[in-house]
Amino acid sequence: MRKRKSVGLFILSAFWVGIIPADAMHSPGARADTNTYVAPVYKALPLGAVKPQGWLRHQLEIMRDGSTGHLDEVYSKVKNDNGWLGGKGDGWEETPYWLDGAVPLAYLLDDKILQAKVLRYINWTLQQQRPSGYFGPLTNSERKENIPVDVSNAADGEDWWPKMVMLKVLQQYYTATNDTRVLTFMTRYFHYQLQALKTCPLGKWTEWATSRGSENILMAQWLYSISKDKKLLELAGLLESQSFAWSTWLGNRSWVIDAAAQQNDQHWMRRHGVNVGMGLKAPALNYQRTGNKKYLQDLHTGFTDLMNLHGLPMGIFSADEDLHGNAPTQGTELCAVVESMFSLEEIISITGDPMYIDALERMTFNALPTQTTDDYNSKQYFQVANQVNIKKGVFNFSLPFDREMNNVLGMRSGYTCCLANMHQGWTKFATHLWYGTAGNGLAALTYSPNEVSARVGKNNTPVTIKEATGYPFEEQIRFSMAMQQPVAFPLQLRIPAWCTAAVVMLNGEKIRSEKGGQLITIQRTWNNNDQLILQLPMQVRTSNWGRNSRTVERGPIVYALKLAEQWEKGHDEVEGDYFSVYPKDDWNYGIPEKVIQSPAQYLQVNNIKPVTADFVWNLEHAPLTITTTGKKIPEWKLVDDVAPQPVTDRNGVYKGKVIDKEEVITLVPYGCTKVRIVAFPVVK
Repeated sequence: MRKRKSVGLFILSAFWVGIIPADAMHSPGARADTNTYVAPVYKALPLGAVKPQGWLRHQLEIMRDGSTGHLDEVYSKVKNDNGWLGGKGDGWEETPYWLDGAVPLAYLLDDKILQAKVLRYINWTLQQQRPSGYFGPLTNSERKENIPVDVSNAADGEDWWPKMVMLKVLQQYYTATNDTRVLTFMTRYFHYQLQALKTCPLGKWTEWATSRGSENILMAQWLYSISKDKKLLELAGLLESQSFAWSTWLGNRSWVIDAAAQQNDQHWMRRHGVNVGMGLKAPALNYQRTGNKKYLQDLHTGFTDLMNLHGLPMGIFSADEDLHGNAPTQGTELCAVVESMFSLEEIISITGDPMYIDALERMTFNALPTQTTDDYNSKQYFQVANQVNIKKGVFNFSLPFDREMNNVLGMRSGYTCCLANMHQGWTKFATHLWYGTAGNGLAALTYSPNEVSARVGKNNTPVTIKEATGYPFEEQIRFSMAMQQPVAFPLQLRIPAWCTAAVVMLNGEKIRSEKGGQLITIQRTWNNNDQLILQLPMQVRTSNWGRNSRTVERGPIVYALKLAEQWEKGHDEVEGDYFSVYPKDDWNYGIPEKVIQSPAQYLQVNNIKPVTADFVWNLEHAPLTITTTGKKIPEWKLVDDVAPQPVTDRNGVYKGKVIDKEEVITLVPYGCTKVRIVAFPVVK
């Protein structure tokens, strides 16, 4: 193996273009006709530049000790005769899916054992590239004929889709190690692909490649940002022309409306939630390649429409497996959560739009943690917003399966794609806590405890910033600067839209007060031991969701009814061991209208315990609760394992029978729950 050069402190490039020159713009109606590459507003830091601390590091350590670090030992499809190691076993998506989370985990934790484990697959892939540039597990034709795949016999190759995931694995590995074999490998493959696509288009084998072509485009344009090889932009344009038209669909509005109206077998791949999550990044990538701002309008329109028509309180859209409206009884696949998170992380880099940063935090801190067990060994294929039990059943899902295992918590329950793919959620979130900025600076865009090291300013001066916080529960974020000499560089901070009046303090003195929904820049000469504090006051509030339901929020966290849990272990002959969870308490409460009208008066925030390094997303560790009053709705009952939302009038008030007595109810962070009500009907 070629010796790898270690990446130390990140040297920030100085080529960012924050504003597109007028002569680089296309007319609003034009579509990808001239390649006018636009550098990202924010540049992702190399893998390993950010070191998670506190509760976030603990989450990653749990994953390392659980399925993320050991999937190849406990899951037979990855374990046995793996195609990505030259065998005849898995040559499809699940091994690359696992590596897409295991590789960043290995370098975020600087875990040498896990690094050695994932490097086996990386080395085999790099070393077994065909002379033509084609790569991947040996094809049936190659085994039979002993003739490597090249452009002349490209039809003897296999599906483009799994290779897209492996490219993302290799890209992350490169940013962690600077192993130049990756750049050579990708260049050869993309040159091969540019020719082979003319006879073997993306859809030759399956529709998965055409629906997910954005992943391929992302990698081609990433390599272009390094090599400036114009063939890569040509390839990206060709890939876009053969992929699902996500930019058009997101922008023209009829697609998202049709998805809400139709849940039949017609064009279901266009409604498939994971495909949608990946496709979200398509308009941003098209904008990056062409400079056409119409794509950014398409993205904004499409994302807003998607969350209006299919959005759920925890920040993700319904995807069970298809888009399925905004009723709180609909489900969401775990793969849809982690893929949407990754798309948002890339969208943030390209656009710098704080709307998507807020969306990423809401999704991460609510939808992501609830869908796995504390040990990260079991997962739900579909979670439900108002989830009053976890069990075998049909529920309201568009794809319930005959064995009815899509809602239970199990290692192999539902499709096992999520077992392999869930590992990228927390790892890539941690990697993208910081970005590089124009002017050789740094930007803290999402918040969690961590430490970042980079070279900044005019002379690439090394700096380390420690970010200490109990966020997303705590209001204060503390940044401590460490450097050998003073250095001038811009530091950007995001003020979330939910924050009405943020305060910035430097070394004990207030320097700024800012409104929410923006990014601020602090340009100054920084000194060793400078202490910067960002104060983000979190007010309680309520928001409106499907069927006129209401959700209680504070900061980026949504709060759900606390229900004591009864766990039961079961076994399915095909899908293995699993857990069901049932509530021990009554759940059929409505929230009085007065609470909605005056949330600050009737919603009491209670600090239960500090957010320590051993924090786990469960009821026992919930650091905050919110108490209020509720009234029982006696006719709100389970139907086919779900709790159909009580009907309200146009004013949002339930007119059916309600028990007059008000009871004190306790709400906890959504991510700490397994059974819950998060979308409440409103009662008098």
